[in-house]
Amino acid sequence: MLLLILVCLPFLAGIIAYALGVGNPRARDIFSPLAALAEFGLAIYLCTLVWSGAEVSWSAAICGMGLRLQADGFRVLWVAAAAFAWACSSAIAPEYLAHGGHQGRYQLFTFITLGGVMGVFLSADLFTVFVFFEIMSLASWVWVAHEDDKKASYAADTYLAVAVIGGLTLLMGLFLLNHTAGTLMIAELRQACAAHAGQLELYAAGALLLLGFGAKAGMFPLHFWLPMAHPVAPAPASALLSGVLTKCGIFGILVIAAGLFPEDLRWGEVVLGLGTVTMVLGALLAIFAVDLKRTLACSSVSQIGFILVGCALLSLLGEEHGLAAAGTQLHMLNHLLIKTTLFLSAGVFAMNRHTLDLNKLRGAGRNSPLVLKLAFLMGALSVAGIPMTSGYVSKTLLHEGIVEYIAHAEHLAGIALVPLHMVEWLFLLSGGMTLAYMTKLFYLLFLAKPQNQTPRLKMGLPAALSIAAPALVLLVLGLTPHQTMDRLAGKGMLLDGLTAPVHVVQYLSLQNLKGAAVSISVGIILFVLIIWKCLMRDGVLKNAWPTWMDLECRFYRPVVMQMLPAALGCICRMFDYLTDSLIAALRMTVLRSARMKQKPLTRFGLANNLGALLDRHARRKGQQRRSFIFSLAQWEEQTILTSRLIGASMSFGLLMFCIGLTLILVYLLI
Repeated sequence: MLLLILVCLPFLAGIIAYALGVGNPRARDIFSPLAALAEFGLAIYLCTLVWSGAEVSWSAAICGMGLRLQADGFRVLWVAAAAFAWACSSAIAPEYLAHGGHQGRYQLFTFITLGGVMGVFLSADLFTVFVFFEIMSLASWVWVAHEDDKKASYAADTYLAVAVIGGLTLLMGLFLLNHTAGTLMIAELRQACAAHAGQLELYAAGALLLLGFGAKAGMFPLHFWLPMAHPVAPAPASALLSGVLTKCGIFGILVIAAGLFPEDLRWGEVVLGLGTVTMVLGALLAIFAVDLKRTLACSSVSQIGFILVGCALLSLLGEEHGLAAAGTQLHMLNHLLIKTTLFLSAGVFAMNRHTLDLNKLRGAGRNSPLVLKLAFLMGALSVAGIPMTSGYVSKTLLHEGIVEYIAHAEHLAGIALVPLHMVEWLFLLSGGMTLAYMTKLFYLLFLAKPQNQTPRLKMGLPAALSIAAPALVLLVLGLTPHQTMDRLAGKGMLLDGLTAPVHVVQYLSLQNLKGAAVSISVGIILFVLIIWKCLMRDGVLKNAWPTWMDLECRFYRPVVMQMLPAALGCICRMFDYLTDSLIAALRMTVLRSARMKQKPLTRFGLANNLGALLDRHARRKGQQRRSFIFSLAQWEEQTILTSRLIGASMSFGLLMFCIGLTLILVYLLI
C-alpha cells in the first residue's frame, strides 16, 4: 500500500494545488512545497523499510497485463533522490513564477510528472515502466511549452515528437521482447534471455528498447532535444528534466544491460561507442554555447555519455562489473544533485535579469549572496571531477572500470586495443572539457567585471534553501566517500546479478590522482587556448558553432517533414493503384453482372393493363395525366440495380475476408 500511496499522492496533490490556485494562489504556493516534502518523507520511510530487510511490493490486474510495483535497494534510492529534487524545485518555483502566468497549470503537471517518475522507478516489469514512462513524458511536455512563445512552441514540438516516436519504438520493443523471452518481469529477464543469447530477435528487441529509452536519456543521436528544451523551460523544471527525467531513460538502459545482455561483448561495444560520442559531443557543444541554460543542458548530454559508458561496461566486464556498476549508479546520483544545484542557481539569474545570455549576465553574480556563489562553485567542481568532490569519486570508479576492461580485453581474441585506449583518453579529455566550460561559466557570472552597474541579485529564503540543500549533500558525499558513497553503492545495486566492488577503492591513490591531473591539465589548456584566446578575445563570448552542424534542423526535420511523407505517399499511392486494379479485375470477372433471361415485370400484359386502368381512372377524376406504367418500370429498374449492388458488395466483402484469412494462415504457418 505504501508504494501505491507514493505513486498516487502526487496526482492527488497536483489536483489540490490547481484547485487551491483558482481561489487562493498564496495557499497553492504554500501547499506545493509541503506536498513535495511529504512525498520525500514517505520515500525516506520506504528506504528505511527496504534497507532493514523488509519486502515491499504491490500489483493490480488493470491495463490488460497488470501493473506491478516493487521496492529494492536501487529503486528506493532513486525514489528518495527524485522526491528530494522535487522538493528543492517546488521550493523555488513560486518565487520564480511569480511574475509569469500559468502557475496553477505548472504545479498540476509538475505533480503528474512526479507520479510518473515514481511509477517508473518502482516498476517491477517493463510494461508498468512503459505506462508510467508515457505519463511522465506527456506531462513534462507542458514544462517545455510553458512560456507560450514561438521559441517554446518550436522546442515543445520537437520534445513531443521525440517522446511520441520514442514511446512507440519502446512499445514495439516490448512486444518483440515478450514474444522472444516470454516475460517482461525485470527480475526474470536475465534467466529468460539467457536461452536466447545471440539471437537476432533478442538484438532487435534490445535495439528498439535502447532507442526508446535513449531518446529520453539524451543519448546520441537523439540528444538534440535537450539543448533546445532546457533553455525555454522554467529553471525549476529544467533542473528536473536534466537531473531526474533523463535518469528514467538510464533506468531502462540499465535494465537492458543487466537483464538482456549481461555478458554480451557486441552489445557492450555498441553502447560504449554511443556513450563515448555522447560524452565528447556534449562537452564540445557546451564549450561553444553562449546561453547559460544551454551550456548546462549540453553538459547534461556529456554527463549522460559518462553514465552510458558505465552501462556498456556492465555488459563488457561480465561478472567483474562491480566498479562499473558502482560508478554508474553514483554518477547518476551525483548528476541529479549537481544539475539541481546548477539549474536552480541559473534560475536566480533568470528571475533577476530576465535573460540567459552570458554576455548580458557578465559579472551579474559578483555581488550575489554568498550561498549562491558557494553552491554554484560546489556544483561546478563536482561535475568537473575535482578531487575531494563527489563527482571525482564516481568518475574515478568509471575510469577504473575502463582500465580494468582494457586489461581484461588483452586476453580476449578479436578485441582491438587501440579503440579501447582511445575511449580512455576521450574519457579524460571530456573531463578536461567539462572543467573548461564550467570555468567559463564561473568566470563570466561571478568574476568578470560587469559592463554596466547592475543591482545585487536577490532571492528569498526558500530559493536559498533549495540551492544550498543539494550543494550541501554534494559536499558531504565528497568529503566522506567511504562512509556515504560506498554504502549507497552497496545498498543500491539494481537487479539480481549486479554486485558491488569486491575491494575498497583508494580514491586518493597516486594512480587515481594521475587521471584527475590529466583532466585538470587538459581543462586549463582548453580554457586558455580556445575559450580565453579565441571565443572571448574581445571580451565578448562568441557563438562560433557552425549552423550547418545543427542535427535537428539539417537532418531530422527534413527527413520527418519532407522525405518521409514523400516516400510514404509514393508507397500509399502504389497500394491505392493496386487496390483499384484488383477491384476492376474482380468486376470484369468474378463480379460481372449476369444477363437477364426473364422479361421485366412491365413487359407482361397484367402490368400494362393495370397501368392503363390507373391512367383512365386518373383522367376521369380530372387529375393531371400520369403514366403509372412508366412509374412501375422506374421502380422495377431501381430495385434490380439496388439488389445487384448489394449482392456485389457482399461478394466483394466476402472475397476480401477470404484473402485476409488466407494471409493470416500463411503468416501463422511461416
